[in-house]
Amino acid sequence: MIDINLIRNNPDIVKENIKKKFQDEKLVLVDEVIELDKKNRALKVQGDDLRASRNKLSAEVGKFMKEGKKEEAEKIKAQVKADAEKLLEIEAEQAKIDEEIKKRMMVIPNIIDSSVPIGRDDTFNVEVQRFGEPKVPDFEIPYHADIMNAVGGLDKDSAGRTSGTGFYYLLGDIARLHEAMLAYGRDYMIGKGFTYCIPPFMIHADVVTGVMSFAEMDAMMYKIENEDLFLIGTSEHSMIGRFKDQTIKEEDLPITLTSYSPCFRKEIGSHGLEERGVYRVHQFEKQEMVVLCKAEDAMDWYNKMWSYSVEIFRNLNIPVRQLECCSGDLADLKVKSCDIEAWSPRQQKYFEVCSCSTLGDAQARRLNIKAKGKNGNYLVNTLNNTVLASPRALIAFLENNYNADGSISIPEVLRPYMGGKEKIEKVTK
Repeated sequence: MIDINLIRNNPDIVKENIKKKFQDEKLVLVDEVIELDKKNRALKVQGDDLRASRNKLSAEVGKFMKEGKKEEAEKIKAQVKADAEKLLEIEAEQAKIDEEIKKRMMVIPNIIDSSVPIGRDDTFNVEVQRFGEPKVPDFEIPYHADIMNAVGGLDKDSAGRTSGTGFYYLLGDIARLHEAMLAYGRDYMIGKGFTYCIPPFMIHADVVTGVMSFAEMDAMMYKIENEDLFLIGTSEHSMIGRFKDQTIKEEDLPITLTSYSPCFRKEIGSHGLEERGVYRVHQFEKQEMVVLCKAEDAMDWYNKMWSYSVEIFRNLNIPVRQLECCSGDLADLKVKSCDIEAWSPRQQKYFEVCSCSTLGDAQARRLNIKAKGKNGNYLVNTLNNTVLASPRALIAFLENNYNADGSISIPEVLRPYMGGKEKIEKVTK
């Protein structure tokens, strides 16, 4: 959510930003907010005048009572009562207008960074750089589900019976590999000075609306029936929510956290769920990184965070590229975002494994997260990025470490988490 002062003083900037995001249907919201805000400020003036008058009249009541002028005092009391009733009406109208303003402000997109490429959708995203050579071996790489099945590591049929489409059992060395990758990502981030955290996996509605747009919420979140609780789609949600209505000491910034959680997503849309594989599923596990910092430090942290993802995947022998997200592909709260995509030698193309974003003070404004500085309180900036999400990262790992004999090589960084194992071998029946 942007600062209403920007709409008051520079509505053209807000409208131009809406156009850059190809959301022209929201242009009318800017004018509506301006008009509602004018009404609200006029009501505030009326309310302030009534309060001042009430205080003055109340003082006169006491004066007349002391002087024995009871009739005059009663007349003033009647006026004070009438003013109080009018003030209640004004305050009720203000509350109604405040809600109307908030409803519109919540869907007006955040101001994007000037470096963001302009484009309608993800087809306009821009490749920035590549890390590692995207190789295609001279032998066939099977579909990831077949690789996992060949080493006795996947059971989709049983998951279908217990839970339905979009769920899975991981078994044996594949389950161990899945956990090894997450543990390595955790320890890598701890080594970078991040504090490890395991957050709540359910959050209240006011936290959900504080960290994401309504469109994302509807498409992603599972609601717990008859409870004010949602299953998290990523630990960023509860990690940022941890600081709701808090004022942080400036000397404690930046706050750098890395968190583990299961994640739950509806995955509504035309892309569909994976019938056979585990690329797009309802449940997965993820290591995340979250930063709260001063505005002037946000871009430096943004560049550090995505570079951490690159290093993690390169240490897993996975070539990756950085893809700059265009204006139309940015969620409404984001200022700037990039994807880290892993190379798929089977498909001979890249696919998303990490998403790094800086959101300015939008989440902090929604959740009232401030820092206390020498010159007063101010809203912090928030950033988030995927450390590693499995099974998507697991798919990239399997394809890039698959051998011609059907075995899977284990890079050195994962061996301590795999009991020293250097390879996962095919299961012989």
